Amino acid sequence: MVNLEWYRTFKAIYETGTLTGAAQALYASQPGVSLHLGSLEAYTGYKLFDRSSRRMVPTERGKVLYNHIKEAITKLEDAEQCFRKSTEKDKPTISIGMCMETFQYTVEPYISSLPFDVIIKFVEYKDALNDLDKGILDLVVSSRKGSDKNIEYRAFSKEKIVLVAGRDTDTDGFEALLEEGDLNRARDWLKQQTWYGTTGDMEQLRRFWNVNFNKHPDFKCNYIVPNKTSIVRCLSRAKGLAVLPDFLCLGEMEKGNIKLLWEGEPVIENTLYFAMRKKTIYAEEIKCIEDIFEEKMPAYQPEEAKVISK
Repeated sequence: MVNLEWYRTFKAIYETGTLTGAAQALYASQPGVSLHLGSLEAYTGYKLFDRSSRRMVPTERGKVLYNHIKEAITKLEDAEQCFRKSTEKDKPTISIGMCMETFQYTVEPYISSLPFDVIIKFVEYKDALNDLDKGILDLVVSSRKGSDKNIEYRAFSKEKIVLVAGRDTDTDGFEALLEEGDLNRARDWLKQQTWYGTTGDMEQLRRFWNVNFNKHPDFKCNYIVPNKTSIVRCLSRAKGLAVLPDFLCLGEMEKGNIKLLWEGEPVIENTLYFAMRKKTIYAEEIKCIEDIFEEKMPAYQPEEAKVISK
């Protein structure tokens, strides 16, 4: 089935005359533009442009196709612009990709006070960067970096992946085993406990277990809940264990409802990044979102700065 973005890309190439010009107009990557054109030519079965070192010259088939789609694509682009505006004149809308838990911890309490409209999309890392490159998203918050040259990354914080326990959990046995340095018995103790996990993402538990015990976790979680903030709420009122990003638990830790049981050896840390297109028309709005994150999250400190500060 034909992708409407292929037609939009074709129209941009036709009107700018180059792949580079089309990529800039669409806030997309040049390889992405080339891929769309190749896909459209394969779908139609015709060569749509004659390629030269300086220009993309439309073929006769290309000219016919352009005349057929120009008006329709222009109307769709106008409809998109109208949809992205609110009833307040020229009020911008930005789209942000992040995980649900990060949104709930940072932006959610402030969203009604923002001076612009926001669309939050909960997406996987690879899909988020792909949507950012296509212009579907304007900002992505991620613990990973891609390699696309059109996307700019800025580190703003770090998260630790830690083992936590509900306040009513009896952890004396585990803590004694840690003091003795007996990781094998500590592992066996953990496997006998009540565990909380999520339906979609057990990567952090697997990683924590592999790093500290050099094994895959060979047990199942007792309670599977929708997301990590649900785990935090459950643990704050019950016994049990979970592996979570430390920042999600800070509030309940301060109240004494959840306790940090073990950071692991070595400590697992993820650097968190803002990712955005290098050429964006929403720099001011993005800066507003970044300020919220930097107020809520621990400040990023490069390893070099940590060494110097000691």
